[in-house]
Amino acid sequence: MSEEPVAVRILEREYMVSCSPGERESLREAAAFLDARMREIRDGGRIVGQDRIAVMAALNIASDFLEQGRRLNDQDLAAQAIQRLSSRIGSVLEDDAPAATHDDPSSAG
Repeated sequence: MSEEPVAVRILEREYMVSCSPGERESLREAAAFLDARMREIRDGGRIVGQDRIAVMAALNIASDFLEQGRRLNDQDLAAQAIQRLSSRIGSVLEDDAPAATHDDPSSAG
C-alpha cells in the first residue's frame, strides 16, 4: 500500500502527514486528541506559544502513557501473584483431602 498525504488540523494550523489508507482514521483520531489536549493547555492561559503548548501536551500525554503502562504492569503482577496463591491453595487442599475410600455398602454390619 502506498502512503498518501492526509490533512490534519491542530490549533488552527493544518499539517500534511503521510500515512497508509488503513491508518487514516487512527491518524485523524490522534490529531483530534492532540488538538483537544493542546486547546486545554492554551485555554488554561498559563502557557503561551504554540511550541510550548505542544511540548506541554507531549509531556502530559507521555506521562499518562507511562502511568497507564505502570498500572497494566501492576495489574499483571497482581494477576500473577493471585495465580501463584491459587495454585498453592489448590495444592494445600489436595494434600488435606481425605483419601477416597470405596466403602462397600453390603459389608456394613
